[in-house]
Formats: sequence, structure tokens, C-alpha cells
Amino acid sequence: MDDAQLLRYSRHILLEEIGVEGQERLLRSHALVIGAGGLGSPVLLYLGSAGVGRITVVDHDTVDATNLQRQIAHSLARVGQPKARSAAEAIAAINPDPQVDVRVQRADEALLEALVPTADVVLDCSDNFATRHLVNAACVRHGKPLVSGAAVRMDAQIAVYDTRRADAPCYACIFPPADAVDETRCATLGVFAPLVGIVGSLQAAEALKLLVGTGEPLSGRLLMLDARHTEFTTLHVARRPDCPVCTQRPSSA
Repeated sequence: MDDAQLLRYSRHILLEEIGVEGQERLLRSHALVIGAGGLGSPVLLYLGSAGVGRITVVDHDTVDATNLQRQIAHSLARVGQPKARSAAEAIAAINPDPQVDVRVQRADEALLEALVPTADVVLDCSDNFATRHLVNAACVRHGKPLVSGAAVRMDAQIAVYDTRRADAPCYACIFPPADAVDETRCATLGVFAPLVGIVGSLQAAEALKLLVGTGEPLSGRLLMLDARHTEFTTLHVARRPDCPVCTQRPSSA
């Protein structure tokens, strides 16, 4: 680190859990962020401000005026711009250090197959189950830790899925892909503005802990938040022996 970086990241360096070595690890790290909306906004701003050296952001959508109630990486001046590019501008305005790779496209299987192996951590900030399952499957295939968040109305959840740990579940262990899902999105049901900020900030914190190698991640735990009553609930979850994604089952005779 040069003198400017030592000053910029001094409050991290002062932390026993991070220090100079941890900050240098962040500067060498690569985070892949799927989605630059309500959850992706705080995730990207905190990863960028914390000095994660390379950030890849994937989002096919453009900034709309209705996004500005909660998607804090965007501004009125950037309405109509791709969200991924708008978020990259917001990061650069805070910290010029990170190299931000912008992908204005959907996170389909082919793109994930190209990007996930290059990342040190993947953060799922998408808003639909199909994408979440694609991201989870790619992370399982390539042994990458996944930080997943979701929020709608006044309810939210966050978990770390790290199948490098033998006992840790993947996303499909808790939400099986074959189960029928009633897709609920904030475009039709609404979302409490600060809720996505809380969850996105927690996702960024979990990702930074994983990159530095400090603390205990939310692996094997599903943290749920009821914002109506400001109540957090933690569920302990284990890997499902019959999970079709992360468990190697013997082939039938």
C-alpha cells in the first residue's frame, strides 16, 4: 500500500481483525456481485469503499425513478443508464482504487460459468429464484463462497452458503429448486427502503470477513429480519443428504 492507501484504510488497519495484512488481502481480492439494485447498491458501495481490489457487477436493468427510493448507488441524473454502469460511477466517486468490471447483461448460466471461477466471493443481490439457483449451482461447481440476501415488503433474510465446509448447506438445501415458489417482488408488493440497506450492508460485512479470513461467517445459519418489530431470528440449517445440487449421491444400480 502507498501512503494514500494507508491513510484511506487506516480505520480498517487499526482493527486487530484486519490490520495491514487483511487490508492488503482485500486489495488483492475479487468480488462478483449479481445485481445492482436495492441490495446490490450498499453491497457495491461498501465493497468499493473498503478497498476490494476488483469488483465485477452484473445487471441487465436500467435505473428508473422508482428505484431511487431505496437503490442508493443511483441518482436522478443517471435515470435511464444501466444500473451496473451507474453503480461503477458511484464506487469511483468514493474510491478510485477498485477495478470495476461492468457487465450489462443477465446472469445466465454461460456468464456465471465464465465469471464465478475467477471470484474469491460471490454476492447474490438478485430478485428472483431462478437467478439465485443458477448462481448457487455455479458456486457449488467451482467451490466459491456465496453470500445471499433477499428482501421484500418488511421481511428479509441473509445467509452464507460455503460448501467448501463439509457440513454447510447450499441455497438449494434450504430452497429446493423443484419446489413450487410463489415469486414475490418489490415491484408489485413494495419494500421498506432501509431494509435493503440493512441486508446489503450485512452481505458486504459477511463478504469482507470471508475475504480477510476473520470472524465466523453466517454459514449454516439463516438470519431472518422482521423490520416491523425489529426482530432478528436465526435458524440453524444443515446440508441435506438428498440435495440435488451440493451432495454427491451414489449412482443407482
